Amino acid sequence: MNSKELIESGTLELYVFGKLSEEENKEVVSMAKNHPEVQEEILAIEQAVINLSQSVAPHLSVTNYEKIRKKLLAKNDAISINRKPSWTNYAGWAAAAVFVIGFGLQYFKLDESKATIDKLATEKSIMQESIVDLEFEKQEAEKVLAIVRDNNNIQVALGGQEIAPNAYAKAYYNKETKEVYIDASGLPIPPEGKVYQVWGLKLEPLTPKSIGLLENFTANNTKVFKVDKAEDAEAFGITLEPAGGSVSPTLEQLYTLGKV
Repeated sequence: MNSKELIESGTLELYVFGKLSEEENKEVVSMAKNHPEVQEEILAIEQAVINLSQSVAPHLSVTNYEKIRKKLLAKNDAISINRKPSWTNYAGWAAAAVFVIGFGLQYFKLDESKATIDKLATEKSIMQESIVDLEFEKQEAEKVLAIVRDNNNIQVALGGQEIAPNAYAKAYYNKETKEVYIDASGLPIPPEGKVYQVWGLKLEPLTPKSIGLLENFTANNTKVFKVDKAEDAEAFGITLEPAGGSVSPTLEQLYTLGKV
């Protein structure tokens, strides 16, 4: 095999990448010593590999880069030729570099697209939760409006008492169905371990009957509570009681009171 055939055979590329047998390596070294064009081709291939490594892996440290460079250049003892290699020598390597860089860009774009899709999915989930919350609030508001607008409901104003003169509440009492709704928006948030208890009262003689607790006070955004039915109530009162309620009202903790 002459030098031209050797150059065109692709054997020199395999030599640079260390893929030849020991015997084949000796043959290439011998040809390189006797044929300067073979030596130039080897140097051109090695330089192209170094340039490609540098262009597609810019994060490679200087120390590692130099180790690779020295290892490649130390594979033979030939003197470097300053003649600029032909562009045809680099055509294959340039194509490989373009492919690698193009593949990297596509992977980056794919990863970026996935992140965008994940972000949009999260935003969609949050938006759906907000829509559900708004729908729930709308339904609660519609219930309150229905109670207020019902002509069968009597509105009973419950004024603040000595312990809380600024407190107030409203009772919506349907004398036909005996249903009672309490608007407690004028009551302060109960202390921890305490709960408001609603009483239906008969006045003569004074007879209180518990008709429910205003539980989960803070969580109720409308502060409108449905309590138990009140049979022929003549007044309503709200006291502050220990959690779980009391058998009879604690009059020292009477917050609001109103007559039907």
